[in-house]
Amino acid sequence: MAKTFAARVSKRERNVIDMSEKLGKDVFKISDDKLLQGAKLDEIRLKDIIVKEQVRTKFNDDSIKDLAKNIEVNGLIQPLVLHKDKKGHYTLICGERRFRALSYNKATTAPCFVLENKTEEELMAIQFSENSSREELHWVDKADGILNYQIATDASERKIQAALGISKSEVHRSLLIAKMPKNMKEAAKKYNIEKYVLLEWDAIEEKSLRNEVEKRILAGEIIKRSELAKTISAKGLVKSSKKSADKIALPKGISANAFLKAMTSKSKDLNLDKKTQELLRTLVEETKEMIDQ
Repeated sequence: MAKTFAARVSKRERNVIDMSEKLGKDVFKISDDKLLQGAKLDEIRLKDIIVKEQVRTKFNDDSIKDLAKNIEVNGLIQPLVLHKDKKGHYTLICGERRFRALSYNKATTAPCFVLENKTEEELMAIQFSENSSREELHWVDKADGILNYQIATDASERKIQAALGISKSEVHRSLLIAKMPKNMKEAAKKYNIEKYVLLEWDAIEEKSLRNEVEKRILAGEIIKRSELAKTISAKGLVKSSKKSADKIALPKGISANAFLKAMTSKSKDLNLDKKTQELLRTLVEETKEMIDQ
């Protein structure tokens, strides 16, 4: 028996389904639940909490006051996240904005998720994931958090990607930003400069242009990528097409897949240490991306 199908409906007439409403808000808390697995909820005195340098370094006083008023009216909806060490000391892992707001309200205690027996690597991953999912975490702070994680764990970009749940390109760009001069990063936060302004400034090779752009960024005169493009254009310089410049031409008769398989196969025959193998795998992946462009 032949199957019957519903009549085709044009895009304009189709009903759009809001999946967030269908699934409910709880589905977006899954990542938080995994991070806080094993935590105990307890009421802890604020004076017993040690506050170290957090991923977030940019705080808005007005937003802290608004949050304090909200907590005063509605209570603390999201508990702080602490780690209890073997000596019984509590260290704040997540929730410095909430901690500041509670202090502003002169609160003495707060509900907290208390974690125990976590490694430094695990705590940094929890801190990064929790903070990056909240509002107002500046991309410079996020970049610094990723670099701090790499320094603490000696992880490769691939391992950082897996541990923090972000793309390889985002990891790479963040590490570039984190290693830039401190005054450039502070200017980016002060003037709310677009991320790619700093990335493209860092890629400028012509010294005089680089210095001029740097001065204008520090003065808050270049905030958007389009403003940077105008500055470069005014100097009579045209950025080359990265796609055409990075394009790799393979020897005649060899396909991209065959070339990459040969590289991968050859690497297995070599007696390489783990770090070198990791670098070689990254090189193969980047080569494939350039070939596919």
